[in-house]
Amino acid sequence: MSVTVFSQLDKSLHEHLATVSQLAAHGDDHSAAELARAELPRLVATVKALLDEHQPDEHGRCPTCRTRWWSRRLPAPCRAYLSAQLCLTVAGEQSSGGGTHRHLRRVG
Repeated sequence: MSVTVFSQLDKSLHEHLATVSQLAAHGDDHSAAELARAELPRLVATVKALLDEHQPDEHGRCPTCRTRWWSRRLPAPCRAYLSAQLCLTVAGEQSSGGGTHRHLRRVG
């Protein structure tokens, strides 16, 4: 079986994310702080870049998402935006353990 470029990129990306998750969950405090300083800006930039591709156009439709090649664009918020929102809010609440979700406050 031939390995496609996508499968190589997909595997590499998933391995990187698994390593970051593993270090964040099980590393000592110093390692976790260093990891946060190194990886958080990159992860935030990645999410922002993906979401920028899904900004609604002047008609309120996602320029990237379509149900089929010939179909109209989907209304915003598209699946990419909804998925990001759910991962950052619902998944965060579930992983906090006791059900108390700490909301981040804007600094500055």
